[in-house]
Amino acid sequence: MRIAVRTPKSATRKSRTTVLLTSLVTLLGLLALAPAPAQARAEPPGALATGLHISNGRLLEGNGSDFVMRGVNHAHTWYPTQTQSLRDVKALGANTVRVVLADGHRWTRNTADDVAAVVAQCKANRLICVLEVHDATGYGEDAAAGTLDQAADYWIGLKSVLAGQEDYVVINIANEPWGNTDPAGWTAPTIAAVRKLRAAGLQHTIMVDAPNWGQDWQGVMRANARSVYDADTTGNLIFSIHMYSVYDTAAEITDYLNAFVTAKLPILIGEFGGPADQYGDPDEDTMMGAAQQLKLGYLAWSWSGNTDPALDLSIGFDPKQLSAWGRRVFNGANGIAQTSREATVYGGGTGTDTQAPTAPGTPAASGTTPTSTTLTWAAATDNVGVAGYDVVRVSGATETTAAASTTNTVTVTGLTAATSYSFAVYARDAAGNRSPRSATVNVTTSPGGGTPGVSCSVAYRVVGDWQGGFQGDITLRNTGTAALTNWTLGFSFPSGQTINNMWGGTPTQSGAGVSVVPAPYTATIPAAGSVSVGFVGAKGATNAAPTSFTLNGTACTAA
Repeated sequence: MRIAVRTPKSATRKSRTTVLLTSLVTLLGLLALAPAPAQARAEPPGALATGLHISNGRLLEGNGSDFVMRGVNHAHTWYPTQTQSLRDVKALGANTVRVVLADGHRWTRNTADDVAAVVAQCKANRLICVLEVHDATGYGEDAAAGTLDQAADYWIGLKSVLAGQEDYVVINIANEPWGNTDPAGWTAPTIAAVRKLRAAGLQHTIMVDAPNWGQDWQGVMRANARSVYDADTTGNLIFSIHMYSVYDTAAEITDYLNAFVTAKLPILIGEFGGPADQYGDPDEDTMMGAAQQLKLGYLAWSWSGNTDPALDLSIGFDPKQLSAWGRRVFNGANGIAQTSREATVYGGGTGTDTQAPTAPGTPAASGTTPTSTTLTWAAATDNVGVAGYDVVRVSGATETTAAASTTNTVTVTGLTAATSYSFAVYARDAAGNRSPRSATVNVTTSPGGGTPGVSCSVAYRVVGDWQGGFQGDITLRNTGTAALTNWTLGFSFPSGQTINNMWGGTPTQSGAGVSVVPAPYTATIPAAGSVSVGFVGAKGATNAAPTSFTLNGTACTAA
């Protein structure tokens, strides 16, 4: 979705005047999606083609193995020198990357040689490669946008480098190829583009994005999904919904996804965001949880380089500096490290690797606080390679997942003060083989409030401003030797600014004074680590930065 600058949210948010229309379209969409009970569809001949393909509403590999995308978006066309990014997202556990390309209408065209190199990098890093054209973003509302037909011509021009890559490449015709102006106009050009690609002989699985800047809040893709799917003579087509602030309730998310699953129409969350903005707070926990429950793919936006840094998964393309959003996507519940399985074409899943890793060493606890503890263990070994670790809380014969990590250390958060816990660790490889469980370690959290000793620095910056408002970002760095938890950040605005909403923390403001407590995913600041909170606020004629900050009552240095 979000180009280098984010699509204006005014173009994506539901208005009061559309609620009735949306309800009607939703009802029609349910009817259109529902399969005819007396006329079960036979799989078209192309559905069993070599390579990634669709069967019975599922994305499968050439050998018939189910493939569930777990990955991120990467803005290659604007950052062509960041070639290490594919290696970095793979190291963090991703099995797929969606790569931003340009067809030359709006941004510099990615050449056939460049696209061939991207595909080669995906394969070298054992990633499935979703290639998308970004120039059509917001067509009909954004005057600079290209058309679906132009995007289709671009893919046809790349046939020589894409042919034979059906095991590794999905063609996403165009990113968010329709805005909010007459979104019903999306259907016919989408069908025409699909037919044009098939007529040209491209056999890859095709992905199509929804209108309404990808979010389909008026239900056009939902209502017309069956007709679009039927237009593909091979049956190898998957729908992509982009979920941002329109999807701020669990009901909206599960209702939309379940409608496609019930109709056996393939779908994934091709983009999604978690940080709140002035238009709403996306429910990323439900997005990721529902995708895992329904075995649907998801691709988070985006690795790095956004002019809205709240959506950067990594800070400055550095995999060692994940943002709070990045930690949530990679290492949180239902995250990439916990749920991703490598494609069998690379030896993952149900492929030839059947040997499980050895058991990890007994974990040792350190930096235990009232609500968290850091666990470290001796690494497991594997005949191919260890892909990650699952930390479980053990209570008698019951195990509960507590955390996931791609390294041999993790901080478990969300614990209760003065409470005893028992933890153990499993290792897993890319093929999904799981090791024997490690021995357990018993940990008792300390009583009381947050970490008493604080050594910190704070960096404050204005990301962007406009008449009457602005967006800010605050990075809190723990410069001490022990993890900080249950922190409270304090500062005062010097120019009468007020915070409207915040992600990464919860603000309380009284006059100029602001107090911020963390969100669950920013609750712990590791030693020598940092967390970030972002916000949207209101301002007057001036917008001077705060001059001093405290963390748990201790003054922090400026960074």
